[in-house]
Amino acid sequence: MLKRLLIILLTLLLTAFGAGAQETPNSRQARQIFDQTYQKVFGPNGATLHYAVNLIGIYKTEGTIWYKGAKSCFVESRYSAWSDGQTFYRADRKKKTVEIHNANSEKRDQYMSKFKFDPDDFTYHIASVDEGLEITLHAKPGVKGIKHVKAILDRHTRAPKSLKIKLAFFWTTVRITNFRSGLTDESIFIFPRSRFAGYQILDKRPD
Repeated sequence: MLKRLLIILLTLLLTAFGAGAQETPNSRQARQIFDQTYQKVFGPNGATLHYAVNLIGIYKTEGTIWYKGAKSCFVESRYSAWSDGQTFYRADRKKKTVEIHNANSEKRDQYMSKFKFDPDDFTYHIASVDEGLEITLHAKPGVKGIKHVKAILDRHTRAPKSLKIKLAFFWTTVRITNFRSGLTDESIFIFPRSRFAGYQILDKRPD
């Protein structure tokens, strides 16, 4: 009797988990629209946008960033960085230093490495809100790092307008403006060495 009861309970649990994992029309639509926007930003055509980051009020920054494939560049008031896909350069105007890392090294920014993102690690839901379309992402069980994302997209163009990202117990808000998809001039990804003459060069690449 006890064995039969355990079998019934396990069957009910597996059925419940299976039903919860099934896609719904809403989740399929949410993932499809999210993927479209994700490709606008990180796809092979590239993109640029202005961002304003607020980490629960204790850290704020803003700047402009450019992406194209494995290449990227961002410019803020204190920091700027360039990656040509092979080498990463980060300039600190306050300290007058330039750090050099391999482009894929986590040591180039240990804080941002915690924000690694894989779209397949989440479930999706979409809703219409006053600001546009809200896509909510919830991390699947066992996923480390980002736990929740709320993305607001333009209702017509699907361009990103804002993000709320939960890492552990903290929420980070990112406001996005001046979004433009498509980059043709890739010179922005080349480190302008002549602009930082006199800076201390700190080569952090392994020997």
